Amino acid sequence: MEKESADEFYARLKEQLLENTTWPSNYLYKFIVPTDEARISQIHDIFDNTGAVIESKQSKKGTYTSLSITVHLQNPDEVITKYKEVAVVEGVISL
Repeated sequence: MEKESADEFYARLKEQLLENTTWPSNYLYKFIVPTDEARISQIHDIFDNTGAVIESKQSKKGTYTSLSITVHLQNPDEVITKYKEVAVVEGVISL
């Protein structure tokens, strides 16, 4: 994602989270990542010590793994921070 469009995306997301959610709140992240233990554990590490519940499911052919991560966060800024941390994982798609 280009820097400017990423910034716009996060600004819109923050607005929506402030309008539609009472904070603190549980937030559900959904990511798809190529099935690779290093990349999956990189995402697990990002949510380590947050009390997150992480469910993973491999695609039919096993090429990709989807991760559903539910975590209790204090505000929209925390949500966006985690998205930015996960964005550095190679090949990750945020849904």
